[in-house]
Amino acid sequence: MSAQTHAEPDAAARFASIAAAITCVAVVGIGLSLTIPLLSIEMERMGASSTLVGINTAVAGLAAVVTVPFVPRLAGRIGVVRLLVLAILLGAACLVAFKLLQGMVAWFVLRFVFSASLGALFVLSEFWINAAAPPARRGLVMGIYATVLAIGFAVGPTLLAVLGTRGFGPYLAGAGLFLVGLVPLLLARGLSPVIGQGGERSFAAYLRLAPAATLAALVYGAVETGGFAILPLYGLRLGYDAETAAGLVSALALGNVMFQIPFGWLADRMDRRLVLLMAALGGALGSSLIPLASASFPALVVLLFLWGGIAGTLYTVGLAHLGATIRGPDLAGANAAFVVLYNVGLMLGPPIIGGGMDLVPPQGFAYSLCLLFLAYAGVVALRLAQRPGA
Repeated sequence: MSAQTHAEPDAAARFASIAAAITCVAVVGIGLSLTIPLLSIEMERMGASSTLVGINTAVAGLAAVVTVPFVPRLAGRIGVVRLLVLAILLGAACLVAFKLLQGMVAWFVLRFVFSASLGALFVLSEFWINAAAPPARRGLVMGIYATVLAIGFAVGPTLLAVLGTRGFGPYLAGAGLFLVGLVPLLLARGLSPVIGQGGERSFAAYLRLAPAATLAALVYGAVETGGFAILPLYGLRLGYDAETAAGLVSALALGNVMFQIPFGWLADRMDRRLVLLMAALGGALGSSLIPLASASFPALVVLLFLWGGIAGTLYTVGLAHLGATIRGPDLAGANAAFVVLYNVGLMLGPPIIGGGMDLVPPQGFAYSLCLLFLAYAGVVALRLAQRPGA
């Protein structure tokens, strides 16, 4: 499915192709990690409840669920790179518009458009990297890919810690980083994969083919995006100022950076479903310890670092498992299903976690996360019991 006419691209072309795909997902990470805590804090200043903040964040998931199924078909018509460039430009414009058009109604509309652009970036970059990854090193390549995504997630809260959460600074900085992401993409414009014919399975079919992989995307979207949205509010409930509360997300994101490659390497050497089960159980344990650690800021930061790293591996290993299970013309559709389910998680996670914190303030935040991890662990354990040798 490569756009190259030769049987095998040379090393430089392969590197440029993978770098372009990885850069696109870094843009996604920056966009999500910047806007989720920033808009949550801004809405808190406007007097919005945790539940309303969660609902606004969930609009991002709705946008992707509505638009992502059409991305492979659109990319097949206008080209993968051209659609990626359009998505980056639209995302940069929306970031600036958030500050120019302040208000609840405007932000609901902007969040929809902004998230649709990120959804296109997500689907096509993952399709690109899955198509380019050597099968024997798929887990490692996905680990590198997810590490860059995690670095992107670390950039957003770091910008907020440095630039603050008021004024144009964080919005303009985010838009500028989006535009920088165009450079490797344009350099590799002749190396992008081609969306082939076929691959018209339903999402339910992909769930049946690889339930552990696809549901990993859903749970990752729920716990990671819900965590990013509600963790700053949790910090405010604990008595920290807005910048310190937003900075808690940096600890979570940094853990994501450190754990991806080791878990990707591990996923090449054992049943990936076992790795997913370990990550789910580790995430449940870490969540259950948050109330205890919240009495000490250093302990909370260390726990969030470890918890964020373990939780983030659901994405890496789930994506590697998906690429190994589904190939050929179904791959683009499978990646679209993966992203849609991630965004279904994005829709479900913030309202569940925000609502949990409203119901049991403030530790309902941690209890809700723990229940989500345990539910997924049960699904993976059942799958392992049904098909132990798969």
